[in-house]
Amino acid sequence: MKRVVNEQQVVAGSSDQKTNAKKVAAKDMLAANLADPSFSKEVIDWQKQHGRHALPWQNTRDAYRVWLSEIMLQQTQVAAVIPYYQRFLQTFPTVESLAAAPSEEVMAHWSGLGYYSRARNLHKCAQAIVAQHGGVFPSDPVVLEELPGIGRSTAAAIAAFSYGTRAAILDGNVKRVFARVFGVERYPGEKAIENQMWLRAVALLPATGVEAYTQGLMDLGATLCTRNRPSCNRCPLAQRCVAYATGRTNELPIRKSKKAVPEKATAMLVIIDDDHILLEQRPDKGIWGGLLSLPEMDAALEPGNADFDMALTRATAAFGVPDSVEKLTEFSHTFTHFKLRILPYRINLSGRLQIAGQTTHNWYPLHRMAVAPLPAPIKKLLLALIGEPDLLSDLVK
Repeated sequence: MKRVVNEQQVVAGSSDQKTNAKKVAAKDMLAANLADPSFSKEVIDWQKQHGRHALPWQNTRDAYRVWLSEIMLQQTQVAAVIPYYQRFLQTFPTVESLAAAPSEEVMAHWSGLGYYSRARNLHKCAQAIVAQHGGVFPSDPVVLEELPGIGRSTAAAIAAFSYGTRAAILDGNVKRVFARVFGVERYPGEKAIENQMWLRAVALLPATGVEAYTQGLMDLGATLCTRNRPSCNRCPLAQRCVAYATGRTNELPIRKSKKAVPEKATAMLVIIDDDHILLEQRPDKGIWGGLLSLPEMDAALEPGNADFDMALTRATAAFGVPDSVEKLTEFSHTFTHFKLRILPYRINLSGRLQIAGQTTHNWYPLHRMAVAPLPAPIKKLLLALIGEPDLLSDLVK
């Protein structure tokens, strides 16, 4: 019986190997059909003549600078990234200096750039590079992809720009270019469609000039093949573009079906005592993770009733006795998946208590509001409240 089982296992294993071999062969055949050297040549030729060449992170093989820019550019436009990138390098000129910095300082330099998990992963990645790789970024995209905050496309970009590694990118801009040029009729975010796009991205890689090609794809998506009103008349791929030929540049890429944006509300307590304000450290996970913000309470409670007074007393019991409450102008902030309605209240204490022991709260100097690791809407509120609204705009010049 044992011999029979073993023979069955051998047969099954042989069958699996044949199936896998067929899948690999089919995949290779598809990739061969997708290959087109003329595509990369058109992109490279255009990039050399019309692409972007003077961005602060270009014209360098410094993997630290390339990595920093690629992380900042995730879901953020170039114009918004440049001042943050420049300030980061002034304070953290090397990966070692970033790895050794306190997390509060890193978050403060990221404040206002959004998607704060990027900043936490940036710090963790810097520490991993120093601890595991001796301060040197790997040239292999597969190894880079194992580091915090680095996905497949970002790993490929870092390797290509830093070491000339032949690796394919597929960020949002490239997906839009591919969807229009090749007439992709389904939402690119679907796993099956994304996998097909990855096959095409790899198949279209040039034998040489991967840096110019990679930058060219990014530049096309950012400057010509834009989401709205693309400049098709100036695009080097216009003659092969399915969307342009069929008049569907407004339809492609197919957009994800929209859902109603839910709204949430919270009351935030602006507790100022002399020249300090009470701030709370937010947990690493969730919105504004790792940043300082204002203490919160239930937004459904209305000032003047017993439930509001009781909730306010509980929220401030460890810090002082509330003396007066002033309702400030409410405002909203929109996240990716919901809108947050913020109802701020200024609270004056009859006397501030000393915070005892380990706590997520601390009294923060007002004169440091401009550099505090705060979410942008909260920083804007507080700077306006203390009479220095211009400091926020000064930070992003």
